Amino acid sequence: MSKVQQISVFAQNKPGKIKRVTDILSRNSINIRAITIASGDEYGVIKLLVDDPGKAYQALAEKGLSVALNEVLAIKMEDKPGGLHRIMEILAENNINVEDAYGFVIKSGKIAVLVVNVKDIKKAKEVLLFKRIHLLEEKDLYQL
Repeated sequence: MSKVQQISVFAQNKPGKIKRVTDILSRNSINIRAITIASGDEYGVIKLLVDDPGKAYQALAEKGLSVALNEVLAIKMEDKPGGLHRIMEILAENNINVEDAYGFVIKSGKIAVLVVNVKDIKKAKEVLLFKRIHLLEEKDLYQL
């Protein structure tokens, strides 16, 4: 079954912190496919989809960064009005709460990817697959 792992780096909200993360990944030949950054007053979270999550986790942890590796869903959807709504409708109808999400376009007007974090990943996968929603694996993210 499809599996995508996301790297989350917890860092102080100061200049140069994102550069440090990207430097470590670059020096370890790890390619970033998607990134999102959320910050509060003093701290923030940098979330990344990379081509080698295990290697990225190890490299960042070895440099003393506070890092986590967790499973998320990467959902292929149509890049058109209503594409996101269709996914949200299915999840809501099945009482699945989206705790975190971000998206990016692969091919304008054709293909987008929605990355979501939900508490019950197994249930969400079953529901989405039953509704014929295409769930991506990490390798798929580089073939689109």
